[in-house]
Amino acid sequence: MKHIIPEEIRLQNSRTALTLVYGGEHKSLPAEFLRVYSPSAEVRGHAPGQEVLQTGKADVTIMGLEPVGQYALKITFSDGHDSGLYDWDYLYKLACGYDTMWADYLGRLEEAGASRIAAPADAADRNVPAHSCGGGCGKH
Repeated sequence: MKHIIPEEIRLQNSRTALTLVYGGEHKSLPAEFLRVYSPSAEVRGHAPGQEVLQTGKADVTIMGLEPVGQYALKITFSDGHDSGLYDWDYLYKLACGYDTMWADYLGRLEEAGASRIAAPADAADRNVPAHSCGGGCGKH
């Protein structure tokens, strides 16, 4: 594939989408979509069949964009994910295949009984004491 480089790359003020411009046509890619289709080994695995379904990413935002040479973007997400380089060919594939790829992702989520919404953290993750005494009664 010939490297199709976007004429323009814009991060929305809300940080919820990246807009790429190809031939004057604007393609908006939501942060969640970019995150669940990250090209990283953590998401794609090291071989076919090792892909890891990404769940609970509905509220993820883009925290940073960094050019990598003349061939890719590194995207940092609000959930801390920052591995994987989005080369120009892959970004173009995402931009052109958004509708089909998004529908496929939603289907895989449904099939797995998973959700786009992150599960609430349990009490230990929120530093909420497990006992009403606040843990200061000396019995814990």
